Amino acid sequence: MAPFEGIGASVRRKEDFRFLQGRGAYTDDFNRQGQLHAWILRSPHAHARIRAVDTAKAAAMPGVVAVFTGADMARDNVGGLPCGWQIHNKDGSPMAEPPHPVLAQEKVRHVGDPVAVAIAATREQARDAAEAIVVDYEVLPAAATMEAAQKPGAPVIHDGVPNNLCYDWHIGDKAAVDAAFAGAKHVVTLDLVNNRLIPNAMEPRAALGEYDRTTGEYTLTTTSQNPHVIRLLMGANVLHIPESKLRVVAPDVGGGFGSKIYHYAEEAIVTWAAGKLARPVKWTADRSESFMSDAHGRDHVSHAELALDGNGKILGLRVSTQANMGAYLSTFAPCVPTYLYATLLAGVYTTPVIYCEVKAVFTNTVPVDAYRGAGRPEATFLLERLMDVAAQETGIDRIELRRRNFIPTDAFPYQTPVALQYDSGNYHATLDQALAAADWAGFEARRAEAAKRGKLRGIGCSTYLEACGIAPSAVVGSLGARAGLYEVGTIRVHPTGSVTVLTGAHSHGQGHETTFAQLVADKLGVPVAQVDIVHGDTAKVPFGMGTYGSRSLAVGGSAMMKAMDKIIAKGKRIAAHLMEASVDDIEFDRGTFRVAGTDRTKSLVDISVAAYVPHNYPIEELEPGLEETAFYDPKNFTYPGGCHIAEVEIDPETGKVAVVNFTAVDDVGRVINPMIVEGQVQGGVAQGIGQALLESCVYDANGQLLSGSMMDYTMPRADDLPPVGVATHTTLCTHNPLGVKGCGEVGAIGSPPAVINAVVDALRDYGVRTLDMPATPAKIWQIINGGRRMAAE
Repeated sequence: MAPFEGIGASVRRKEDFRFLQGRGAYTDDFNRQGQLHAWILRSPHAHARIRAVDTAKAAAMPGVVAVFTGADMARDNVGGLPCGWQIHNKDGSPMAEPPHPVLAQEKVRHVGDPVAVAIAATREQARDAAEAIVVDYEVLPAAATMEAAQKPGAPVIHDGVPNNLCYDWHIGDKAAVDAAFAGAKHVVTLDLVNNRLIPNAMEPRAALGEYDRTTGEYTLTTTSQNPHVIRLLMGANVLHIPESKLRVVAPDVGGGFGSKIYHYAEEAIVTWAAGKLARPVKWTADRSESFMSDAHGRDHVSHAELALDGNGKILGLRVSTQANMGAYLSTFAPCVPTYLYATLLAGVYTTPVIYCEVKAVFTNTVPVDAYRGAGRPEATFLLERLMDVAAQETGIDRIELRRRNFIPTDAFPYQTPVALQYDSGNYHATLDQALAAADWAGFEARRAEAAKRGKLRGIGCSTYLEACGIAPSAVVGSLGARAGLYEVGTIRVHPTGSVTVLTGAHSHGQGHETTFAQLVADKLGVPVAQVDIVHGDTAKVPFGMGTYGSRSLAVGGSAMMKAMDKIIAKGKRIAAHLMEASVDDIEFDRGTFRVAGTDRTKSLVDISVAAYVPHNYPIEELEPGLEETAFYDPKNFTYPGGCHIAEVEIDPETGKVAVVNFTAVDDVGRVINPMIVEGQVQGGVAQGIGQALLESCVYDANGQLLSGSMMDYTMPRADDLPPVGVATHTTLCTHNPLGVKGCGEVGAIGSPPAVINAVVDALRDYGVRTLDMPATPAKIWQIINGGRRMAAE
């Protein structure tokens, strides 16, 4: 008997066979006849006026075919890079939305801002030519931080944007929150910084533009998480190419984490240049270039206040956050610190009233957008740090304080005071399971043993919740989204019973070719090996929205399930005809159609052959063929949650923090492939530990990027990471057909506060109340040795 490959089976990732053998097909692997190479000249200044650009010397260099500037694009009426989400201010007025030129015109606004592009026969020749371009800059004062950007007399980054303020937004009932605080027994305040991060996917971004003079068609091959969105944004807003003449292909993509969602300047540059030159044009970033051209993540500064009664019950939460947008609005940047952050500030707690205001600020830095978790890690970090500080100040045990405030299991569906309604969850269960797995009760003995070795040991927990599968489209549209957030699935059953799935979701490491095939195996009874997944090509797949926000299964998988329901419904009608039975009497189970109560059956192959060779077929009722398409627009977000526990040990002589144990118990809804879920959680935890202890994007006062290479930006290595124990506790999502919630982001959401809570616990004898990320050895050493200036407090 063949092994079970359906929902719940740990099927090995079928795509890994080609990846591990070096047979993946990434954008930089594609080379076309007559191909040219592009190198982009980027601004060395954070803020400067462009007086003149002299390209004569560059254009005359060997192998150079063309040199283009922003003025060339302006002459062709190339539009600016669009923003995909609009936010309104407290007074209802729209946010400031300044132009974002593909190549800088008149001014540059951050180090790395594209100024010109050299195109040559080889990459080396293009680079040499770009370096020969002479730009006359008038260097201007820069505002590299939100504080500097809002000071009186601060540099004006965009004309017509007073105080460099993009928007001043709020949510919640301020009067009700003020009243709750007035009656509180305890008020806990906390100032937090959520440090700026630089995504570092294994594959740098790349783009290859092509133009066919005979058909007038453009093709862009790019490292994207959502090719249809790139086609829409670039075609309609930037290059003004009809969608019927623009194909966007995202082949194998080596990691994204959000940084490959957006429409970037380089994609427009190579596509436009390919049309101008009638030759393919390719650009591939080097790692240093990625540091100053890929959208950054996080970068919040917040003041938070928590009101509690005498029994430790939360009465209200008040938050004021400043969010860095960077120099321009990236594609989805405005929604991250608003609808993906403030709406999650209830977390897993029964907080009666919440008020949050968010000011988004332009600075002379790289644009900031969604990065793994996107707003939810920032909300979780704020809440979970507040809960530990509240426990410390009220004298209530930190686990007990959480328990007293959990949303009870019988309260679902639960309406929060900040718009969202949770459909299911069991926060007590995930906490209890994590406490047992981490041996929380035995920790003090381990602390004492560590002390004998001269080490400081601490333990911390984080009970978190996030929102995935962002939807429904009508709701997010009313909140400012400029696109629908549904997904599409096409199921094509071939005459011999093999299946091709076409999906608008996109894989960049998640294992879709396996997990999606498991859905088909479970539903239709087709072996995983006979299921092919097609994605990432706008010429093949109906319009879809790509992959981000842990939406692949919850939204994309649900679309597939709806399409398979249509396949089964049609198959029943064919089977009824073949077996001379009533359609109502036909049952279907994993590949077999049966007349109920009899041994008369037809296989899926029998049905598919009949559908494509309709010699005996209800042709008057049905069209031939066995292919169906369905779109799924979710009724609500999904809400994964769980508990993460970190245990750390600090060497007081060096200040180095070692995470010695990590436990993650997550409720991700129904688990399709346990092995893939475990890998996703472990990867997210690695990123979360990186943020908590190691990673930080640093600019100097002049806007120069100081952490602009792997030598300066500390990525976690294997020896920085502990064994990560992963387990799940399932409550099903109630509003999608799979019951799934999403697992791709949970590791990066729950882990940073768990680690920082553990570090603060280890330093409890030093009077540490809080600590900003990353908790570097220098910070820790200064705390231990009495120098507090680098600590948050």
